[in-house]
Parts: sequence; C-alpha cells; structure tokens
Amino acid sequence: MKMLPTPIHGAFVIEQEPRGDERGFFARAFCTQEFGAAGLETAFVQINNAFTGHSGTLRGFHYQIPPAAETKLFRCIRGSFYDMIVDLRPDSPTCGRSFGVELSAANRLQLYIPKGCAHGYLTLEDDTEALYMSSAPYSAQSERGLRYNDPFIKLAMPIRPSIVSSKDQAWPDYDARGIAASELTGLLP
Repeated sequence: MKMLPTPIHGAFVIEQEPRGDERGFFARAFCTQEFGAAGLETAFVQINNAFTGHSGTLRGFHYQIPPAAETKLFRCIRGSFYDMIVDLRPDSPTCGRSFGVELSAANRLQLYIPKGCAHGYLTLEDDTEALYMSSAPYSAQSERGLRYNDPFIKLAMPIRPSIVSSKDQAWPDYDARGIAASELTGLLP
C-alpha cells in the first residue's frame, strides 16, 4: 500500500498496489503491520456498510468526541463519492483546513480520517456504496456534526448537494474557539 499524505495533518489517501496475473489481481486494503509502521491506527472495532440510492446525497459532516472519538478508513465499493474531511483539532497545525478526494469502485482509493476530523461524503452516482472501518463504536451521546454550508468549512464540492437529512441540516454553527474545540483537544497522535 502507498500512504499518500493529504493537506490535513495525520490524514492519508491509501492507494493499493495490486499484484496481478491472468486471473486478475490481489491487493491489501489494510495491513496492521504497515499501518502500525506508519504510526496509523490499527485497532478497528467496527466495519460499516452504507448504501445511498441517489446522486447528490450528502452524508455528514460527522465526528465523535472523546471517549468515543474515532479514526475511520473509508472506501467506495460501488459507484463514486466525493469524500471530505475538516480538521477540528485545536492543537493540529492544520486546524480549520479541509480536504476532499473522489473515491470510487474503479479507483479503489481509501481515505484515512484521524480522530478529531469531521467527515462527510457526497455521492456522485446513483446506487453508491461505502464500506468503512471505525476505531470506536457509534455513540449517540458523543456524536457531533457540522452543516455542509457552515461558514467554518471552506471546501468546494464538485456538485451541489440535492439531498441532505434534516439532522445534518440542523447542526449549529461551529465555533472553533468555543466548547466544540475544547472537546477535541489532545487527539493528535
């Protein structure tokens, strides 16, 4: 695997290195040794599968605060989506920065999202499916979020979202100096 740094501290695009022959190919999507050697999370406790029926659907931006803060490893297994992260960690050198990358079944890229980064994705095709690993189980009490149109997020999306859940439209404005930031202090590796 190739772990390609992004503009967000501790976030990586993971590229597979397929080995192939006349039958097809084989490639690792995750390896405890390689992730550990790179200083990345190796203890994933949950694998989630998300299906979205319509292009233009936005899921996010979500994150969890300690003690349920989570690292995620996202991959698209059908269709395509624009995967996005926003660094909310006040002690990060890239706090406030955003990054996005297209993940598709065809390109087989993955996005490694460290704790303290809000995450969302926008489907680019109908019938899109994501598979992702998480280092902590979902915790409703620890869940937080950002609206996609929050002034704090400075990220251009390839298409305008056409479907956004009422929950994701209702998140309050993010205040990088306020309580939300204090909930995310100390998450850097």
